[in-house]
Formats: sequence, C-alpha cells, structure tokens
Amino acid sequence: MEKVTMKDVSRQAGVSMSTVSRVLNSPESVNREKREKVLNVIKELKYHPNALARGLVYKRTNSLGVLIPDVSNAYVAEVIRGMEDTALHFGYNLILCNTDLDQEKMVKYLQVLKEKQVDGIVFTSEPVTSELNELFEQLGLPVVLASTQSLEYNLPSVKVDDEKAAYDAATYLIGKGHRKIGMISGPTFDIISGATRYYGFQRAMKEKLQINAENMVEFGSYRFEDGYNAMKKLLKRKPDMTAVFSASDEMAVGAITYLHEEGISVPGDISIMGYDNTKFASMYIPKLTTVAQPMYEIGKTAVEKMMEQLEGKEETTLRSYLAHQIIERDSVRER
Repeated sequence: MEKVTMKDVSRQAGVSMSTVSRVLNSPESVNREKREKVLNVIKELKYHPNALARGLVYKRTNSLGVLIPDVSNAYVAEVIRGMEDTALHFGYNLILCNTDLDQEKMVKYLQVLKEKQVDGIVFTSEPVTSELNELFEQLGLPVVLASTQSLEYNLPSVKVDDEKAAYDAATYLIGKGHRKIGMISGPTFDIISGATRYYGFQRAMKEKLQINAENMVEFGSYRFEDGYNAMKKLLKRKPDMTAVFSASDEMAVGAITYLHEEGISVPGDISIMGYDNTKFASMYIPKLTTVAQPMYEIGKTAVEKMMEQLEGKEETTLRSYLAHQIIERDSVRER
C-alpha cells in the first residue's frame, strides 16, 4: 500500500496543497468549513506525516513540555527520570527546556512549546509569579508543578514539605547530642525551598533548644562552591560548632571538602548533614547522612497528575506532599 501524501489529501478534499499545509500548521487561518473538510479527509485517508498532523487530527501531540531551572543539577536529573519513564508508559514524549532561572528564556520557551502544540506543561522548582501564571493562562494548557507549588493559584503540584523536612533534620542532629549547630541555607528569596528549609531549621532550634540561631547561618545557591565558601565563613565565626545542616547535598560536599583541606575531621570534629539524597551522597567519603526527597516519585506523580487532567478526571488532591526520609550514613556522629 502506497503512503498517502499531502497531494492525495488536497485532491480528495478539493483544495490546494497550500490549504492543506495551512490546516496542518496554522488552522486558524483557514475558514471553519474548509478546515473541517480537510481534517475529515486526513482522518479518512489516515494521513499522518508527523506528530503535529496527528495532534491536529486527534487533538493531541502526545508530548509534554518540561521547564527546568538547571538540567545539570543531580536533583533535577532524577526528577526528570521519573517524568520520562512515566510519560513513556502513557505513550508521551518530553520536550525539556532549560531556563537557567532566566525569565526571558522562560518566555521564549513557552512560545516554542505553544508552537510545538504540546498537550501540557510540567513546571519545576521555581516559584510561580503573577506574570508567569498569566503566561500559563494565555497558553490555555494544563500545567502541573513539580518540586514547587503555588498557594495563590490553583495549579496541581507535588513536592515534599520542605519546612517539616528541615525541622526533622535539625531535630535529628539535636537528638544526636549536638547543641551548637550551624546551617548552610539556600537563599530566603527562594520561597519554595530556601525560605522553607531555613524556617524549619530555625523552628527546631527554638522549640528544642530555645536558641535563636539566626547568626548560625550562611547562605548559598545549592552549589558545591557555595557550600565550600559558606563553611569557611561559618567556621571562622563559630569555631565551636559541632554540626552543620546543609540545604543541599552538593553544598554539604563543598563544606566537607573545605573542612578536609583544613585538617578538620568529618564526623570526628564536625558532623555534616545534607538534603536531597542525590546519587553522589552515597558515593562521597564519608558517605553523607541526608534528608531524602523521593525525586523519582515527584517526577512520576507530576506526570500522573498531568494525565488525569488530560483525561478530564477530577483532581483528587490539588497540592500533594510526598514523604521525606532521613538516611543515616557516615557524616554524622553522636556527641
């Protein structure tokens, strides 16, 4: 059986090939009667030149756009793996867009995803501003948030309770006998994970030890070098610290590296605790005690929430929180 061509469609529909092309690529430019005639012939002849044509015929392209802040981040990579495996299970593909936390890039990517006619958008990690929500509304597509949430807008989301997780981390260190505990925090302007983990740590210190620990904190942007530099500043200011809670595994490794260079033993002299449980947490020496986020499950659940929307199912839980877990390894010891 010969492959059906655009020429076959134009002949049977009684329109020019350019009209068929416009129906496929810019359907709004063709009047409704003619557009429906062409689409009916496309269905009848089973003409599917590419995913775009299939999307126009069946109202789906079976693709999802995923906006991520940093594709090189180990945490993000594991979340994406959960998304990808689940999307494939449902017969979907992902289009990944690395925003670099750049608003201009994000706007451009949203336009690209609109042109690609994706069926929905999964947005990760960043806060949803009023400007961004307006862009989502203009797209008119389902949006699911992964590793972030919005309390202002009714956007389905999935993440861990970062405030509670950080509270539990500080409580764990206190339970190990530590009283002089520092923190390497993410920036507090990051209301999704920076501020929440910071406040969780402070709440534990106040409730458990009646200590205001604001002067026991240094800040960074979750990277190795931030942890390295923050540890240097913390140690200079608070040389009697016995433990440090880091808001990311990568910063925790940076802190341990600095201490190693200074001849300070981990956990012999100072215990270090991370956050995320990325793969290298168990590869580093000492192996990192950390707060585990179910990264793969976050990605998986985000796509499952998207499928519910695309299938018109009623949203059971708008904001889903998955359980965190403290993973004990070698970088924390009892005092």
